[in-house]
Amino acid sequence: METLEFVIFPDGRVQEKVTGIVGASCAEVTAAIEAQLGQIVTQEQTSEYFAQVVQQSATVTTQATFSDW
Repeated sequence: METLEFVIFPDGRVQEKVTGIVGASCAEVTAAIEAQLGQIVTQEQTSEYFAQVVQQSATVTTQATFSDW
């Protein structure tokens, strides 16, 4: 489940936390929101940011031989 969490501090700072999005695509998801919020002071990437989507594929080859006993 993808989650965006915002904490707004009394001095106006906003802390944003993104979970459930694997890879750098979280930056695409949050770009428009961050543009409206203003200046970004710091950014920390989580382990999910550095994770890669795993795609598995399998190829099965079968061969049938019959003998003429």
